[in-house]
Amino acid sequence: MGCLKEKINVAGFLENSLVNGEGIRSVLFVSGCTHNCEGCHNRAMQNKEYGEPIELDNVYERIMKNYPLINGVTFSGGEPFENSDILHKLAEKIKNNSDMNIWCYTGYRYEDLINSGRREWKELLKNIDVLVDGKFLKELKDESLRYRGSKNQRVINVQESIISNSIIKLDV
Repeated sequence: MGCLKEKINVAGFLENSLVNGEGIRSVLFVSGCTHNCEGCHNRAMQNKEYGEPIELDNVYERIMKNYPLINGVTFSGGEPFENSDILHKLAEKIKNNSDMNIWCYTGYRYEDLINSGRREWKELLKNIDVLVDGKFLKELKDESLRYRGSKNQRVINVQESIISNSIIKLDV
């Protein structure tokens, strides 16, 4: 995949994190989310205009400068799938040029993503290893859970789920 000159609104970026998925990872927070979950900890990022428009190539280079010190990349937000029209290109380039895994946090449920018929959602899913799905539900908040905020959210092995045509959850 060549140059990625398209821009994405970046709400934040962590060079390395130990809490946004397994291992040491870079985390990309994208802008824009229509879920409007009560108790959202990234409320400002719901605005599609929040953050700074940055070319995907620049985001890619920032991630790759941390490689091989990091194990992977996490897409969060905001809502990554509301940016899937261009985010899937970044995911593909990362997967084609490294052995890093990609985690993604979404308020959508896996079933809705896989059955949506939306090409860009399926393109993004093809390059995601682990999906933490489901809206954050304040009434199901549980701080003892790893990698998720509420009991309804699932940690899913995306590639095994696609192959088996059933949801394969990770025990984390």
